[in-house]
Amino acid sequence: MLRNLLITGRPGVGKTTLVMRVVDSLDKGVAGGFYTQEIREGRHRVGFIAKTVDGRSQILAHVDIKSRFRVGRYGVDVGAIDDLIVSSIDDAIKERKVVIIDEIGKMELFSERFRQAVLQAMDSQRVVIATIAVYNNEFLRALKERRDVRLFELDIENREGLFMDVMEKVRALL
Repeated sequence: MLRNLLITGRPGVGKTTLVMRVVDSLDKGVAGGFYTQEIREGRHRVGFIAKTVDGRSQILAHVDIKSRFRVGRYGVDVGAIDDLIVSSIDDAIKERKVVIIDEIGKMELFSERFRQAVLQAMDSQRVVIATIAVYNNEFLRALKERRDVRLFELDIENREGLFMDVMEKVRALL
């Protein structure tokens, strides 16, 4: 059964916005997991923060973080991934009907615990809604090619229609 819904698309096209619209459209308490948002200072992006659906947050990456794990100019806090993000996925698998994972991308993939949590969620009986990087590496390609995955590609023209398609699929699975 196709219960793992992966949303891909170019950066800035609205993947996180679509996922948050889905969460907001569900009954309270149905979904768990995490999403990411930019940290901005004026007109400049200086990092990313991870927020759980239940309201916890932690800085994921920032220009001021000194780390051997880097994506562009951002140092990545792998401890934040291992603590906040992985625990939010684990909690959602145990306690919720829908697991939100925003995003399966370069920063998050520095963590082996994150990779294992993603696989555990996708192997569970839960509905998984995840955003996934458009580029491919071996891990990302394997996720996208799973038999239990429906891959949606988001672009500017199909945003509203794709939201409706995802919601229809989620409601059918709940």
